[in-house]
Amino acid sequence: MSGRGLRRLDLSARCGLGLVLALFVLSLAAGWIAPQNPSAVGSAATHLLPPSLDHPLGTDVLGRDVLSRLLYGGRASLAVGWFSVLLAVVLGTCVGLAAGVGPAWLDRLLMALTDVFLAFPRIFLILLLVAVMSPSLVLVTVVIGLTGWMGVARLVRAETLALREREFFLAARGLELDAVRLAIRHVFPHVLPLVLVATTLRLGNAILLESFLSYLGLGAQEPMISWGAMIEHGRGHLLDAWWLTAFPGLAITLMVVGYNLLGDGVRDLLDPRGGTRRPER
Repeated sequence: MSGRGLRRLDLSARCGLGLVLALFVLSLAAGWIAPQNPSAVGSAATHLLPPSLDHPLGTDVLGRDVLSRLLYGGRASLAVGWFSVLLAVVLGTCVGLAAGVGPAWLDRLLMALTDVFLAFPRIFLILLLVAVMSPSLVLVTVVIGLTGWMGVARLVRAETLALREREFFLAARGLELDAVRLAIRHVFPHVLPLVLVATTLRLGNAILLESFLSYLGLGAQEPMISWGAMIEHGRGHLLDAWWLTAFPGLAITLMVVGYNLLGDGVRDLLDPRGGTRRPER
């Protein structure tokens, strides 16, 4: 985003961008700024220590430094969020363009498939697919992506159908261009702003889903660290060691709020109609 675009973002969107960038940089630089090895088990005397100068966010049941684990855990949550959303957006965009530009029978077929996926609760599909396979972050990423493309497909299709009535589209079709070239060169640039908004708005939800699955033990597996898994590890110590769940929960909250604020700001910035049309989340 250019400097001019940043200046046009409202205050809440700038705050969201600041939160997202801060957490992203901290997670990316975890190898340099983490005070300790996140997997190093401490002695019995270091188990469940409250926040202090030696351990700013305390230690867990194995004496591991919570701050170090929090920094490294952000990498898994961010990676799953970004890659799953990119998969969903790319798949949804391709389906939406094919339905909007292609013949009527293809439109009906693709939209029927979309409606079938929408008919099932997304969380049920995710739990079903993850539960029958070996849990891993790669699996979680793919499953979240494959169950989140439908809203993007419907959004892109609706915009494509509106563009089909425009003069430039009719002129391009009059030149007898094939459907693929027509979609990529003449339609996609016009739907790209909506795709960018849909991407930003979906990132927070994807991170929440990853944290939920890791909390259930269906996501990140030891020795990999995830914010959701950290909350699950502290579930049995909510009263005597509140920091085990409070700090990863706060990190998830800040990240999701940041992406939501940024998504709203990007939508208002890119929507020429003043943000009256909201992409499906």
